[in-house]
Amino acid sequence: MKRRTALWIALILAWSSGMALGQKKPKEEEAAVRSVEGVVTDPEGNLVEGAVVQLKNTRTLQVRSFITRKDGVYFFHGLSTNVDYELKAEHQGRSSDVRTLSVFDTRRKAVINLRLKNP
Repeated sequence: MKRRTALWIALILAWSSGMALGQKKPKEEEAAVRSVEGVVTDPEGNLVEGAVVQLKNTRTLQVRSFITRKDGVYFFHGLSTNVDYELKAEHQGRSSDVRTLSVFDTRRKAVINLRLKNP
């Protein structure tokens, strides 16, 4: 009987600690997520609609793209805080310099504006 009671207590403790860990996990995952946004401008400083902004994960080499809106804005959400990302914009034969969102950048919402250069 004592063994059965001890087993039930062990199971209840394991279950409750698993529940506690499960409750903490989303907060930990939230802490490891960030975003980046900005605007794309031409060499004269005008906002560019239709520019393609590419975000490259330097660890996996996966590339995501975003086409800027009328106001020149782009954004990427759900980015890992443990990975460097490279950003570049292109539009009608012009491109920006590659900019890096570093793991050392602790902002949860980074702003990186991209300026197109003349070819």
